[in-house]
Amino acid sequence: MGPHISESALAGLVEDLAGEVIIPGDPHYDEARAIHNGMIDRRPSVIAQCATQADVSNAILFGREAQLPIAVRGGGHSVAGSSMIDGALVVDLRRMHGVVVDPEDMTVRVEGGATMGQMDHACQPFHVATTGGRVSTTGVGGFTLGGGSGWLERKFGLASDNLLAADLITAEGKHVHTDAEENPELFWALHGGGGNFGVATSLTLRLHELPAVSMVMLLFLPEIAPEVMRTFRDIAADAPDEVGGGAIYMPAPPEPFVPEDLVGKLVCGTVFTYAGPVADLRELAAPLFALKPVIEIVADLPYTELQSMLDDPPGLRNYWSAEYLTGFPDEAVDRFCERAAAMPMPAAIQQVLFLMGGAVAAGPSQYPQPWRTAPWALHPFATWEDPAMDERAIQWVRDVRADARPWSMDAVYLNFVGAEGEQRVVSSFGEENYRRLTAVKAAYDPDNVFRFNHNIAPAG
Repeated sequence: MGPHISESALAGLVEDLAGEVIIPGDPHYDEARAIHNGMIDRRPSVIAQCATQADVSNAILFGREAQLPIAVRGGGHSVAGSSMIDGALVVDLRRMHGVVVDPEDMTVRVEGGATMGQMDHACQPFHVATTGGRVSTTGVGGFTLGGGSGWLERKFGLASDNLLAADLITAEGKHVHTDAEENPELFWALHGGGGNFGVATSLTLRLHELPAVSMVMLLFLPEIAPEVMRTFRDIAADAPDEVGGGAIYMPAPPEPFVPEDLVGKLVCGTVFTYAGPVADLRELAAPLFALKPVIEIVADLPYTELQSMLDDPPGLRNYWSAEYLTGFPDEAVDRFCERAAAMPMPAAIQQVLFLMGGAVAAGPSQYPQPWRTAPWALHPFATWEDPAMDERAIQWVRDVRADARPWSMDAVYLNFVGAEGEQRVVSSFGEENYRRLTAVKAAYDPDNVFRFNHNIAPAG
């Protein structure tokens, strides 16, 4: 536990907050400290469930006065569990989940605790969207400030490319607004620098028209996986920017569309998403249909439904990582397929290769995101229930990464990885960008109060 907190100080926080204060012994304490990754079991000293921007400021000032470590919770999806720290004050933003859509200006203002699903459902009636993640339960704030990779990125750019403005509470409890004109160096740093500089209480994002969305998901027996992967790769190389997608190995899930004799068995698959009608997408994927998939899911569907199709339940044990690849030649295909055969079972494990390029690679180059030029993103994603599988699952993720090293960049989208060391962070920003980020950190958080993240140490 952290330093002793006086009853009078705690009573003052309770009085100052419009939201709630939860401490050990409270009947809601265990529920409030539970996060997405079931491997994380940490006991903070105080959870401040903030309801307003003023609450965030008051909570930070309380935490600093009490000499508590300060963690920030938005969606709670960090695989390293950065939002929940033993003995800390947790600034919990989940009550701040308002979303305001302006279809005339084509913008959306999102509070710091809103999830992707909350934002997407608010946008859906207007047939507009901005790049979101690939699940609905991710927090918009951490996702966007970390860069933001999702199904629509090849058409609309990364989520951070669509960031127009942000409001933050600094480590001194002060409000700061930033956009391209006001505090521009901070605005630059928020394009990938995550929560290092303050607590984001609201973001304003650019919207795009999205009248139609479709998806083709095809699952195959693993015996023909190398041919499937090469065919997917070759189709993707010439796909228009409206197309997103990936290739995947996974145990066939217990879903109504999966034949009973396949449930739990290893399958390989391809997913194409499209900002347009399914007829066009079916034509693009024709060479894959020719390989005789055992399961076909072909549909026009609302974007909100697409965004929630891959939602994984909270509370499972999680370990994931990533490598961003300069290419996916036949040798890489073979290694990808061979490694999948060693996938730990039974578990809800996914070995994924995402298609990048399009507006991501062609987008702004001035931000600290050198990984955005990669055509492929490899994402081994392990989730399981039994603690006895921990060592096997973690080693498998590391083995997938090791197999890909001959084609890997040094840089990676940090939202896809956990705590993998300082050099991994520096490489993912690039050394010159990192030095610039440390100067921004020194200006806004010189004491490194906001350090439970992919941390940028303040210059000096």
